[in-house]
Amino acid sequence: MQSWSDVAIPSVPGQGPPLRLFDTADRAVRPVTPGDTATMYVCGITPYDATHLGHAATYLTFDLVNRIWRDAGHDVHYVQNVTDVDDPLFERAERDGEDWVVLGMRETALFREDMEALRVLPPRDYIGAVESVNEVVELVEKLVASGAAYIVDDAEYPDVYFRTDATEQFGYESGYDHDTMMRFFAERGGDPERPGKRDPLDALLWRAERPGEPAWPSPFGAGRPGWHIECAAIALNRIGSGFDVQGGGSDLIFPHHEYSAAHAEAVTGDRRFARHYVHTGMIGLDGEKMSKSRGNLVFVSKLRGEGVDPAAIRLGLLSGHYRVDRPWTSEVLAAAEARLALWKQAAALPSAASAEDTIARLRQHLADDLDTPKALDALDGWASFAVERGGDDAAAPDLFADAVDALLGVNLR
Repeated sequence: MQSWSDVAIPSVPGQGPPLRLFDTADRAVRPVTPGDTATMYVCGITPYDATHLGHAATYLTFDLVNRIWRDAGHDVHYVQNVTDVDDPLFERAERDGEDWVVLGMRETALFREDMEALRVLPPRDYIGAVESVNEVVELVEKLVASGAAYIVDDAEYPDVYFRTDATEQFGYESGYDHDTMMRFFAERGGDPERPGKRDPLDALLWRAERPGEPAWPSPFGAGRPGWHIECAAIALNRIGSGFDVQGGGSDLIFPHHEYSAAHAEAVTGDRRFARHYVHTGMIGLDGEKMSKSRGNLVFVSKLRGEGVDPAAIRLGLLSGHYRVDRPWTSEVLAAAEARLALWKQAAALPSAASAEDTIARLRQHLADDLDTPKALDALDGWASFAVERGGDDAAAPDLFADAVDALLGVNLR
């Protein structure tokens, strides 16, 4: 699947401290220690409505991780999927009377446009579920052969399910108790009431063909992939097990990330699918989480169509800490637009106060679990001083603009 255009990153002198991120599984902030090539898998969209600000906040968060790694001299192998075959896509297509393939292609194209407008660095591998079906089939075969999966004894729909007890460590990522797992499993795409399952929490790996649904051949009969196995297969075949960061919104902690990790671990025998599990908070509107089911979405493309600078959208979303549930309001946008105007004014000065200390603080704050509120405050301080008083360091505005571009993805020129 085609990704979007790359973004040139300015080189900024110096280097910041090593990145530290909150790990969901360990419930603590700890160092991220990649090798020469840093590896990251971030779960992508199901393309039936793209791109709302909740999506954007998630991908901006991991764009910062990508930029910090590159600033530290790492090559980055970033992988992202597109769940372009799934129930929500079919339901939306049926509701609107259009082909699910056309719907998925259109919304994926819009997502790419939004990411490019927001200056998000593209993934090296951008993979759709449809193009990875053969990989999923191979992985499900391995799980069935090892006893980690089974075929439901149902002559009409012999679905394949993952045994929740296939790995001893199941549940380590979320840390949820059984009742919480059951609640989220039912709310987030699971099927605890499906007859024939050995355990209500067993997760679907391969859905046998139903009338009117797309299907692909497999040794267990025609059908299509389950949601969680898709990400396990794509990640294993691109960056392997034990990669540096698996990312997504906090609503993916369970069941999606818990199961995709368990599927991979059951095959590889590894203790952890990823070395770090990183999750973002939710973006709200009018006191409620922004979600398709609530119908309270604010779309990046709509804001762009209204003439809002994508850099202001970016700054508005980065004004709160990535792990915190936070609202999107007209005040947030207005503050972001004022900040962007101040920074552009400072970057356009013929000379300004030295920026080296400010850039060092920017790097320090970002390395400390992506503390963007403190990072933005540090830049505000320099920009305000530069505009009010100026200085005699002719290189400072260029250094300021380069650092803001390289580390925050905001172009001030």
